Amino acid sequence: MSQMPLISVACCQITLAVGDPDGNRAAAQQAVERAAAAGARVVVLPELVNSGYVFRDREEAAGLAEPLDGPTVAGWIASARRHGLILVGGLCERDEDGLVRNSAVLVDASGVRAVYRKTHLWDMERTVFTPGDELPPVVDTVVGRIGLLVCYDLEFPEWVRTVGLRGADLLCVPTNWPLSPRPTGERPAEVVRVQANASVNRMFVAACDRAGPERGVAWVGGSVITDADGFLLAGPRPDYDEGLVIAECRLGDARNKRISEHNDVHADRRPELYRSILEPAQSADRFLMERKHHA
Repeated sequence: MSQMPLISVACCQITLAVGDPDGNRAAAQQAVERAAAAGARVVVLPELVNSGYVFRDREEAAGLAEPLDGPTVAGWIASARRHGLILVGGLCERDEDGLVRNSAVLVDASGVRAVYRKTHLWDMERTVFTPGDELPPVVDTVVGRIGLLVCYDLEFPEWVRTVGLRGADLLCVPTNWPLSPRPTGERPAEVVRVQANASVNRMFVAACDRAGPERGVAWVGGSVITDADGFLLAGPRPDYDEGLVIAECRLGDARNKRISEHNDVHADRRPELYRSILEPAQSADRFLMERKHHA
């Protein structure tokens, strides 16, 4: 089933600072150079690389947003050409209509291959960004089929499933995961969700988080790369600090959706029974009416 070669995939967990686009671009460039030197063919950067994350208000974010032909993406394309890479990074984007978007961009030596505008906005992002309203792209590349999501999108399994069902071998996810309390010895819940999404879809996932405090916010630093069974191939870093997370991935394994002699994670789906997911309000109303009737 898997005749595709091993491909080295890297996540560059870097420190970013809101309002320092030049410094952020330089940090990303240095990290990409290190990943290329380590043999990476696919490199993933965090969410909102150019701008940082903790904005004071919408106006600050708008002032830091760039079009797709701005300096950040131009630099990524130059790196892709120089090293023969596929590069995915998070961009504070000003789109063609002037709207500010939280975007993921995939580039290779030919230029921009895909743009995804984050659909599920987290917390105060709702006051800053316009959400996307299109399915996440799945792109045919020289190493395999790559899908894109951004951070909080991973918490919606039906949205991740759309990427899996369209044949992604590898899902690349720029993230900025704010640190939250967890029991001693437990892995970050964000990492658990990455593993679960990889396993139930049988696809590789590379989620690239960030490091460094920003305006009082700390980050998980939980960059990970999983195989198609959901097991960790690399990451998180032992001290959740800045640095490279890199793994060899046989992406062809994701094209085998069988988990036993009689089971296939896609073929075994029963979509005719899942319609209530598309009608949550009606389902909730029916539940309340039935509960009132039986009370």
